[in-house]
Amino acid sequence: MTAVSEPIYRSRASSLALRYALRELRSGLRGFYVFIACIALGVMAIAGVGSVAASLSEGLTREGRTLLGGDVAFSLIQREAKPEEIAFLRARGQVSVAAALRVMARSSDGKLALVELKAVDGNYPMLGAVTLDPKMPMADLLAERQDTSGTAFGAAVDSTLLARLDLKLGDRITIGNATFQIRSTVTAEPDKLAGNVGLGPRVLVSEQSLRATGLLQPGSLVRWIYRVKLPANNIDDRAATQLIDSARSALPEAGWWIRSSSNASPQLERTINRFTQFLTLVGLAALLVGGVGVANAVKSHVDRRRDVIASFKALGATGRDVFTIYLTQVILLAAVGSVIGLAAGAALPFVIVGVFGKLLPLPVIPALYLDELALSFIYGLLTALAFGLWPLGRVHDVPVAALFREEVAREWHRPRWSYLALMAVVIALLVAVAIGLAYDKRIAMVFVISSVAVFALLRGVAAGLMALARRMPRSRITMLRLAIANIYRPGALTPSVVMSLGLGLAVLVTITQIDGNLRRQFLAALPEKAPSFYFIDIPTADADRFGAFLKQVAPQSTVDDVPMLRGRIVGARGVKADELKPSQESEWVLQSDRGLTYTNEVPKGSKVVEGEWWSADYSGPPLVSLEKKIADGLKLRIGDEIVVNVLGRDIPAKISNLRNVDWQGLGINFVLVFSPNAFRGAPHSHVATLSEVHPDPAGDARIIKQVADAFPMVTSVRVREALETVGTVITNLVLAIRGASAVTLISAILVLGGALAAGHRHRVYDAVILKTLGATRARLLGAYALEYLMIGLATAVFGVIAGSIAAWLIVTRLMTLSFIWQAGSAAGVVAAALIVTVGLGLAGTLLALNQKPASVLRNL
Repeated sequence: MTAVSEPIYRSRASSLALRYALRELRSGLRGFYVFIACIALGVMAIAGVGSVAASLSEGLTREGRTLLGGDVAFSLIQREAKPEEIAFLRARGQVSVAAALRVMARSSDGKLALVELKAVDGNYPMLGAVTLDPKMPMADLLAERQDTSGTAFGAAVDSTLLARLDLKLGDRITIGNATFQIRSTVTAEPDKLAGNVGLGPRVLVSEQSLRATGLLQPGSLVRWIYRVKLPANNIDDRAATQLIDSARSALPEAGWWIRSSSNASPQLERTINRFTQFLTLVGLAALLVGGVGVANAVKSHVDRRRDVIASFKALGATGRDVFTIYLTQVILLAAVGSVIGLAAGAALPFVIVGVFGKLLPLPVIPALYLDELALSFIYGLLTALAFGLWPLGRVHDVPVAALFREEVAREWHRPRWSYLALMAVVIALLVAVAIGLAYDKRIAMVFVISSVAVFALLRGVAAGLMALARRMPRSRITMLRLAIANIYRPGALTPSVVMSLGLGLAVLVTITQIDGNLRRQFLAALPEKAPSFYFIDIPTADADRFGAFLKQVAPQSTVDDVPMLRGRIVGARGVKADELKPSQESEWVLQSDRGLTYTNEVPKGSKVVEGEWWSADYSGPPLVSLEKKIADGLKLRIGDEIVVNVLGRDIPAKISNLRNVDWQGLGINFVLVFSPNAFRGAPHSHVATLSEVHPDPAGDARIIKQVADAFPMVTSVRVREALETVGTVITNLVLAIRGASAVTLISAILVLGGALAAGHRHRVYDAVILKTLGATRARLLGAYALEYLMIGLATAVFGVIAGSIAAWLIVTRLMTLSFIWQAGSAAGVVAAALIVTVGLGLAGTLLALNQKPASVLRNL
């Protein structure tokens, strides 16, 4: 064959393969429904997650200015902007000022509630609109008015507060020294997503009324936000960047936390990216489970078409020609399944918006995101090829005679090295796509390694189970003897069932164990010795008196009190914070301001692991103690210098020691602890905890009331309520994970059903022979039930062990929480696995037993 004719020959061969592949598919898709369904489910999960995430990202991008409340936002903690700083901002555009803090609200009958207070000026909101019920102008809502009950400022509150304090519109509440009349409820705020998760209902008031409360004390934990709206003829990313750069150069020690409309809510975007990756990996797990179904379907199809394959080869077709024909079929069927999955996944954002509409707290802009759909299509195609090439490749070297006698004695052989190399290339591409496009490549790599390990272990479990069955002593019980023999006989279903069910069960156990531990952590009993209350914004001058008051109110309790400031890390090792390259576990410490304290003693719950603590009478340059994991993530060592901006002043400090911190005790602790001389003269407040011996709701309510009466400026945070708020968020996330994991479980059940269906022809053959030799229906059903029960139990045990280990690693290493094995959920998974395996197996067995022996015996 000449060099010119070679491409022509390949083109004709490809065309011929396509024609024969399509011709064979004319008879229908019998045996490929599970194949198509598995690919469609996995692709649907990945395409759906990607499309929803892209819709959210597009919404955040388009609504960035509205979410931020301007083009650029400058945030300060514990201090207001200086006159020269405000003048600098006003010279660049329109400025709106807002303040946010947590306070206690009191109703007229003495009921108390922790609320998120938001005070705004007359320019708020510069973009978007506050949705009120009833509607009214912001000026009328927040204005101070005089009536028969006295003078009161206006306020709009979350409806939750009305229910909690049994209030209605027109009633009054007291915050600090000021009285507020509730004139409307807040149903939506344009800039709400740009803030943090609130621990209480929203109360919207004016900046003037905030000053009247008396809560603005030196060191109070108030976050001031200055939003700048650029002139209409200068609104673009370049102008925002110029403003940010000029602010940093003109006011280098201001200590701003600066955000632009392109990153209005960086924490939310990071959360969406991480959650999207996790759900994508769950979808990929569904595809991998479906891949087992692909392998089973291709193997079964090749078995059924052995006469056709023999005919092809007898008429002169080469092994490569046969391989190409059936490879073309696999690609076509994978494309069909992928297109179905793409259609369902692409429709998901439209369905979400159509069903939930205005109930969505996030801006979702549904559209067809072709890049996400193309990626999902590639995942589906690569998965089908990765699992289908092995059974396809084995056809190449099988002689015609062996194909004709495969009914009785099958010859096992691996595919040629060329096909193994092709399969390796496909798997490498799949791994490269999964890791290369992941938000967190380390987690993606762990997922890939874990998947390979799980598949290898499942293969080992199947081989071990068959070897164990082969070596077991011959039982005198006929049903048991037949069941054990079925486990290891040639063509046994054991490998297919174990592979089909094992990964799905491992995923299910992982999810249920994580779910149970998160619920235990946030919704169950508090950790031993955990505080019952946090008290914040305690004036420094009243700190000792407040501590004595708490001991008087709760004599049997333990009170801890520490000074507290807020500051931002602006540099380390002579490198600016923006240019540091932290690990993903420690990057959060650079993303906003952090709590700081100073002390002469090692804090409770901390243990010095490197370096030494400073002496009680130390008076030299500022020293700092840093949490060990954060130091490692920032590549900091003892002796390195770290710079923290506190109250608009850069304070350098040398790292004196590193600590391990017990965060799960929920006590007072900080990443950064300074020597006392570091903040000499700086205004600050104190934070205290109260740990009760035998807490109860009535006693907690009494403590909150007495503290509010004696110290109206102090905010009480009940730890139980705060954990319940966080627990609600966690529960919603787990529900989403459960929904995505359901796709994996459905795939596993489909694959299991497909594996059992693939062995149906052999079950019919076995049943007819055994019935002819005198076996009864009941005895055969009992034997098959025992077989499926033993295989299902072995697979379930593996799933529980593998899933529990995976959950332990995720909870302890990634979430840094304690882990307790949930025996109840594990037992439920085992029971479900046995029911599904035995149920599906017996359903197929009944069909086999109903076959008439004559029709089968005639074709032997």
